[in-house]
Amino acid sequence: QAQLVESGGGLVQPGGSLRLSCEASGFRLGDYTVGWFRQAPGKEREGVSCISNRDGITSYTDSVKGRFTVSRDNAKNTVYLQMNNVKPEDTAVYYCNTDPPWFRPWGQGTQVTVSS
Repeated sequence: QAQLVESGGGLVQPGGSLRLSCEASGFRLGDYTVGWFRQAPGKEREGVSCISNRDGITSYTDSVKGRFTVSRDNAKNTVYLQMNNVKPEDTAVYYCNTDPPWFRPWGQGTQVTVSS
């Protein structure tokens, strides 16, 4: 069964770093533009970043520009999100999906908690 598995989250202090991973199985992630999304408690899921499949062009929501970097390793069927200088407002469950997010089911996500 095709699936997406996110990992790498955890508890981190403000200003710290984390690297999230999104590994696909059952299909070639490299065939698609992939996005990272997050959902904070009580809020709607929002797009954070994406990376195109054809030319590797990346985009970021304004709140993470200059702090987060998305990359992909098609040989490993994996997309990454490097999170630097994290802030408490980055606390959320992070998910990956195609962009637009048509893949179902969503993965379980990975919890990122930024707190001192």
